[in-house]
Parts: sequence; structure tokens; C-alpha cells
Amino acid sequence: MKDYQKILEGYREEMIGTLRELVSIESVVSEPKGDLPFGENVEKAFRTALAKCEEFGFETYDADHFGGHAETGEGEECMGILAHLDVVPLGEGWDYDPLDGPIENGRMYGRGTNDDKGPAVAALYAMRAVKESGAKFHKRVRLIFGLDEEVGEWEGIYKYFEKAGVPDFGFTPDADFPLVQAEMGILVFDLVKKFKKGPKQGYVLKSIQGGRAYNMVADRCAAVITGDNAAIKSRVEAYREHTAYEISCKARGRSMEVMTQGVPAHGAHPEKGVNAISIMMDFLKEIPFENEDVSDFIEFYNKKIGFNLHGWQIGVGLKDEISGDLIWNTGVIDVNEERGSLTINVRYPVTGNEEEVYAGMASHLDEYQVGVVKGPHKEGIYIPADDPLIVTLMDIYQKHTGDTKTAPIVTGGGTYARAMNHGVAYGIKFPGEEATEHQKNEYIDLDNMMKAAAIYAEAIYRLCCTEDENE
Repeated sequence: MKDYQKILEGYREEMIGTLRELVSIESVVSEPKGDLPFGENVEKAFRTALAKCEEFGFETYDADHFGGHAETGEGEECMGILAHLDVVPLGEGWDYDPLDGPIENGRMYGRGTNDDKGPAVAALYAMRAVKESGAKFHKRVRLIFGLDEEVGEWEGIYKYFEKAGVPDFGFTPDADFPLVQAEMGILVFDLVKKFKKGPKQGYVLKSIQGGRAYNMVADRCAAVITGDNAAIKSRVEAYREHTAYEISCKARGRSMEVMTQGVPAHGAHPEKGVNAISIMMDFLKEIPFENEDVSDFIEFYNKKIGFNLHGWQIGVGLKDEISGDLIWNTGVIDVNEERGSLTINVRYPVTGNEEEVYAGMASHLDEYQVGVVKGPHKEGIYIPADDPLIVTLMDIYQKHTGDTKTAPIVTGGGTYARAMNHGVAYGIKFPGEEATEHQKNEYIDLDNMMKAAAIYAEAIYRLCCTEDENE
């Protein structure tokens, strides 16, 4: 087998340039335009990636702009490497331009560097390294580009599969090393309460807006309140002093706008962030709103959700030995004078199911006359540690890192591994690395990107190529 690490080092500067080019495209899924289902920017990133693949001599395929692939090798069986080119919104508070790809201390900063454009580039050049080394393939390898992984029900990847077929096995470079053998089930739903018309005097809640996406811990929230502005300001100051949470207020005409600041994090790891929505609702419980439905909605949040991340108060404290506790994230809040809505992201244990979650909440929701609007659902996956795919990938990881202690992972994250017939998430973050995906100042360590590329190259070789006795 060739020294793929050495071959890839020869591509290093080119890889950095390719990643910077992709990062410069703000490929957040947007409204369809013409025959582009995910908007112009996602399509631009897709076309850029396919052009680079064609430059390397790969056969490319475009499934009507829903996704596509680059392919090399030959044979009946096909291994898929599933990456995605869409990103979450840029957010605010960056110390670097999130679209510029600056490098500092060996790290490239920018939205998508870690999730998932950096991993896509690592996989692409790994394929190139194996192809150009003259390896003899007995299976086909496809680097598949998904375009709507960060949103909804993955319409794009499933439409792509309808047209191109599902790979027989494979991995996605969109999580952690050594590898992820289980992914918890994922539910998204709205909790909605309608408000009766209330008095116009006294304290009136005009609106609450907070959060950017269901799978992000809300880092900002704002509420507009009419009432005694001086009293509201005093309450804000007292709450800030008592709790040390970031909260402020300012006059907006006759109303007062209250703002809370949290810490963003991925919805699969809400414990790494601070939810600005929960801070806001905790503050609002002390305001004597005249509308009883509004007060009930605030009470519902604080008694049944609050700062708890495992759903115990609302009846969904599920857990198992494989996954641990259920994970609850309140991603978005949208309140006006007629209704209040919460967008919730739940990750339930692999031995559980969606019916258990909805049934567990039922009585708690009825108590406060809160309804449920069901959204996307992705079932969990679990592959035993003795499965041949896991055994091979773990051996490659251990060979390249010397790490024989870190075991396969169970995660609340949702990757394209669950869209495959037989797949796992494999990198790109190494044990001990900071998790920056979905956060401000997202970055990828370039040395680790190169190491991951070498791991991916050996995985391609060992799973899809014939050993050459002369090597």
C-alpha cells in the first residue's frame, strides 16, 4: 500500500485553496429558485465541488440539483462517502470573517470549515490520492454531495438515492473519530398554545423572538413588553445581578425590549451552550401579565422545560444503556399576541421510538392546553462493535493515531450514516478537539484535516482495492 499521508502532503496547499473557495460561498439552504430546490448559493457550492471532481478525472453525476456524486473504481459493490455542502446560518459575534477562510495558528476559520466542507475536501483528495496512486479497484467509490443535511427531512439525499441508488456501505466524515456506531433518533416538533384576547392595560407581551434553527442552542432572544418601563428595567437589573445571566433592555416607543444572550452550541450537545430562550422565560415568570394564557404559556415553559436538557419534567426522560439520556433542545421561540410557539429538537435513545416521546408529553401538554405539530423524524441507528466495517475502520484509525483506548461512540448527532443501508460516521473531529460546528468562530485544524484525509485514503484502499504484492 502506498504512503497516502506523504502523497496527500503534496496536495496540502491545493486542499487549503479548495476549502477556502467552498467556504467563501454562503451555502445556507434558501427558497427554491427555478429548478434549484435549495437556492442559488447551495447550487453554487455544488457546482464548484463537481467542477473540482471533474478536474481530477472523476465521473460526476447531478441528480437534478438535489445532490450528486463523484465516482471512481469499478465493480458491482459501491462504497459511499456522504458529505454535505450546505451550512447553518452564519450567526453573529465572529472574530473572523466567516466567509473568508483566514488561517491563524494552523486553523482555518469559517462557516462550514468543520461541518462539513473541510471533511468533504479531505475525502475528495483522499479519493484522488488513491486513484492517482494506481490502486486496483474491485469496488466503486462515490463521494456523494448532499445539499440539505442541515434542514428538514433530507429531501435532497433521498431524491438523489431514488435516481442514483443507495451505496452498499460506507461512511460520512461528519462527526467524530474513532467512529460513531450509534446515532440517537431525532424528532422535531412545535409546541403551540393559542392566546385569547387579553386586556390592553397593565403588562402586555407583544412578542418574543429567539433562536436560529431547531438544531442550534439559541444564543439570542428578545421580548417586547408594554407596561411600566421603569419597573421592567429595574427587574432586568435585579435579575442580571441575581443570576449573572446576560440580559439587557431598551425602550422601543412606549414598549420595552428585553434581550437575553446565551451561548450557541449544536442541538445534539446543548450542555455545551446556554439557551437564551430559557433565560428569557425564566425572567418573564416574574412579570404579572394581564393575559392569563400568556402567563400559563410562560409557566408551562418553566415548569415543564426550563433549563433541563433531558425532558424529565415533561414526561420524556427516556434512557438506555447504549445511548444514555434523551436530549432536549428548545431551538426557536416565536410568540405574538395571538399564539406562542416553540420549536423543539429531541434526540431519543436508540432503543426508544417517537411514539414514546409523544405519549410521554401528552398529559403535560393537556394540562396547559398546548398542542403539538409534528415535524421531521429520523430513526436511530446502531451497528455492533464487532461488525466487519467497524473493525476495519477502527483498525485504520488506531494505526494512524496510536490511540487504542478510545471506543466507538454513541451520539445524539444526526448524520447521513442513517440514510445508508450500512454506514457509520467516521471523523472528522479527533478525541479532545474542541467542537465548533454550528458556533461562531467555527474552524478546522489543518494538520488534523490532513491526518483525516490519510485515514480516509487508507479506508478507501482497504475496503475497495486489491492488495498489490509489488507494493
